[in-house]
Amino acid sequence: MLLSSVILVLREVLEAALLFSLLMALSRRLTISCRWVFLSLGIGLLGAAIYGFNIDIVSEQFEGVGQELINAFLQIAIYLALSVIAGLSLAHRQGRKAPPLLITVLMTLCVALAIVREGSEIMIYLSGFLAVENLRIPVLAGCAIGAAIGVSVGAVFYFLLLNLETGTARMAGAVLLLLVAAGMASQATLLLIQADWLPAQYPLWDSTWLVSEQSVTGQLLYALVGYEATPTALQVGAYVGSMLLLGAIAWCMSEIVRRRAQMPAHGGAG
Repeated sequence: MLLSSVILVLREVLEAALLFSLLMALSRRLTISCRWVFLSLGIGLLGAAIYGFNIDIVSEQFEGVGQELINAFLQIAIYLALSVIAGLSLAHRQGRKAPPLLITVLMTLCVALAIVREGSEIMIYLSGFLAVENLRIPVLAGCAIGAAIGVSVGAVFYFLLLNLETGTARMAGAVLLLLVAAGMASQATLLLIQADWLPAQYPLWDSTWLVSEQSVTGQLLYALVGYEATPTALQVGAYVGSMLLLGAIAWCMSEIVRRRAQMPAHGGAG
């Protein structure tokens, strides 16, 4: 039970911690105040508590697949917000002033939704075992260990991104943002398959022999790139397609910011 608790909590905390550290580092690079962090934590924890305490009601919605659908749409919302953030940060790096308020709101939204998604899963897990006296201590100990590992990995990524050279940090941040966003899209696809909103398919491959999803390495890869040992064609398609879509959204957002930045110059010339 101790190991099971460590793995489950590590999986949930690690995903939120990596997203949090990535956006925190981006915020510092864009010289945006990090006060949004406290707001996102507060909203996320409150939302996770409300979601977790009402999971029975939620699960009964949409013919018994309410939890899967809400989790899928949370992942999709995070993906879309990350896509816009990528476009705005790209515009900023090209010397154009991206709206800091919009970036701050989107970062707050991403982290808050991630905490709601992952935090509610932890609450549901804990509520099922804390009532059993002989399981209480190993479950709590496992949760503490898993949370500590997840937060520590997130902190390592944060300080690593901050201490890289500017060009390298930009490339690493862009790649990580792309991988995390694609992972969100892939996970959302799996949840929609589980809810029968998308057709079930046979896995394209099984890489459990190489990296098990239940291992620490598997959990890290799951949080970082949405690793799935037995992905279907839909999941792989969603993963690749989401990368292309994110690139397109980022380019469009960059162009919008560029054109708005040029408008005063054209007006003055006229």
